[in-house]
Amino acid sequence: MRLVSAAEKISEWEGKRVVVLGLARQGKALARYLAQRGARVVVSDVKPAQALSDARQELADLPLEFSLGGHPPELLDGADLLCLSGGVPADLPLAQQARRRGIPVANEAQIFLEACPATVVGITGSAGKTTTTTLVGRMAAAEFKGRARKAWVGGNIGRPLINDLPNISEEDLVVLELSSFQLELMTRSPQVAAVLNLTPNHLDRHKTMQAYTEAKAHILDFQDHSDTAVLGREDAGAWGLRERVRGRLLTFGLEPFEAGDGSFVEEGWIWLRIAGAELRVLPLKAIALRGGHNLLNVAAACAVAAAAGLSVGAMEAGVRGFKGVEHRLEFVRSVRGADWYNDSIATSPERAIAAIRSFDEPLVLLAGGRDKDLPWEAFAGLVCQRVDHLVIFGEAAEKIAAAVRAARQGERPYTLDIVAGLADAVEAAARLAEAGDVVLLAPGGTSFDEFVDFAERGERFRALVESL
Repeated sequence: MRLVSAAEKISEWEGKRVVVLGLARQGKALARYLAQRGARVVVSDVKPAQALSDARQELADLPLEFSLGGHPPELLDGADLLCLSGGVPADLPLAQQARRRGIPVANEAQIFLEACPATVVGITGSAGKTTTTTLVGRMAAAEFKGRARKAWVGGNIGRPLINDLPNISEEDLVVLELSSFQLELMTRSPQVAAVLNLTPNHLDRHKTMQAYTEAKAHILDFQDHSDTAVLGREDAGAWGLRERVRGRLLTFGLEPFEAGDGSFVEEGWIWLRIAGAELRVLPLKAIALRGGHNLLNVAAACAVAAAAGLSVGAMEAGVRGFKGVEHRLEFVRSVRGADWYNDSIATSPERAIAAIRSFDEPLVLLAGGRDKDLPWEAFAGLVCQRVDHLVIFGEAAEKIAAAVRAARQGERPYTLDIVAGLADAVEAAARLAEAGDVVLLAPGGTSFDEFVDFAERGERFRALVESL
């Protein structure tokens, strides 16, 4: 079935049988969008009906069919399209069967891009996506302030924008965070596509780094010569995709570079080079975000904003006053002279490493959660250099502890405690922390052994710290 565009009648969906797998955020948004356009929508989820009562209640005004507790093969009988939510693997048996039967497999992001009348900026990467997307959204909002144009920010960052399509105009700008789970299914690229970095992540889902890279590369693969790509030139993974760029290329990094357009840092300022002209954007002292990785995120946002045609003034306005996104090096409070930070978003060892490097103070580190089949050696090496007290929790505790013990050559960490869950970890850290320390939650693993997602884990951490 051909996916419809905004210029076509919504009746193109009339009578089409669409199966939506997954009754989470994306699945609910897509089910509503399609049902309101006359599609016969069947929503299926592996969870039983009683576990999904709230989600079903949200959709109670729509004529939906539900198949809960599994994905039976007969779901595909008479289906015109199968749509997968982000948490549903692309190699699910039902998806494989659909492909064998010639039934297209898509997702909410694909259908949104097909129908969106505005220019779309898509941002992906292994780390920094949400901060960069938020910054670009703030820059666009500053650019359009007092004008009819509007900036729309969504995708993997928060809520799907598909049900906002009737209100999105051709003059607007859409800024989407896109995950590898979304991109692996997509055969459409945004007009501005950014790959920030590529380091091992989600290998429990993608199995190999090559497959993970291929999924991310889809953000570039369907662009044409009129589109623009933005790549991190100092990250080997992102820079390795430069031969796949089909249109204009902008780059970003911390070091000045010889040729091309993009952003860099020099003499205490963020700079932009556009069409040979070098422009100062803002002084580094105006950036409230902590850590070298966040400086890269600001440089990336400036390059992406330039690709989208935003002004230098709007870039500066978007950065000034921005103190970060919650659960991302978020300051919680001081307790008896020790500062507590929440970096629950650090769901890979690489992201935990970036968090650790953001501090010079003595560190009490809380790490753990569920492993994603990722290497822990580099994390362990840095822990042995920088962390005074390590508290490990969750399913991955023994794996992390083994890596740290193997790397341990000197005194650090002075203590290594293994506890059951996050509450126990906070209690242990509170006993260990002294005035002048930083207590940092940077788990390196996912939250799924104990929580619904990283946000719930971060909120629980905040509550635990507030109760100390």
